Amino acid sequence: MNIIERDPSDPRRKPMNPGLKFLLELGPGLVFFFTTIRGEWLAEKFPVLSHLGEPILIATAFFMVATALSLSASWLLTRSLPLMPLVSAIVVFVFGALALYLQDKTFAFMKPTIINSLFGVTLLGGLLFGRSLLGYVFDSAFQLDAEGWRKLTFRWGLFFLFLAVLNEVVWRNFSEATWLYFKVWGTIPITLAFTFSQMPLIMRHSLEDKPGKEEKAGK
Repeated sequence: MNIIERDPSDPRRKPMNPGLKFLLELGPGLVFFFTTIRGEWLAEKFPVLSHLGEPILIATAFFMVATALSLSASWLLTRSLPLMPLVSAIVVFVFGALALYLQDKTFAFMKPTIINSLFGVTLLGGLLFGRSLLGYVFDSAFQLDAEGWRKLTFRWGLFFLFLAVLNEVVWRNFSEATWLYFKVWGTIPITLAFTFSQMPLIMRHSLEDKPGKEEKAGK
């Protein structure tokens, strides 16, 4: 049994509903946001949480739990773990544990930088070895030919690096509250806008719209 999700071209790969997959990946981030906002209230209602530290550290603990639950749900539904959320979870657990142990919220601020940098470098590095790894993320949503995956992977690799730089600029130059709101209500719209901007490329290289293209790609 494969623990990590199979290659997108593997017929044994069990697909997941794109909407559900998006919800499982977005959920932990929303938990972090709302727990940070209500951190002081939670500490008052449940005094044991005050031992974790200030609200952002309480939210970090909740984020780690939500991430673990998200991966567990993916495992129950597909009997495999999605690659990029798994990598993200490892970073979350390592940096979250450091933040809680050292009582240093800097680790929480830098987590998006580390994750986005890792994703960007991984996607661009995969292209150097002839692998379009973005297929692991989006294959449930659409099917592209090899050239389409290469171009889309390159663009997303650069976009992840852009998000990493943007996170550094925001947390180092603005207030904690500004960073928190930007992390959810800024990053998500920017990501959605970038995703929609790639639709012309996706349509040009879609195998679903051009079935004959799939046969050419296999030759």
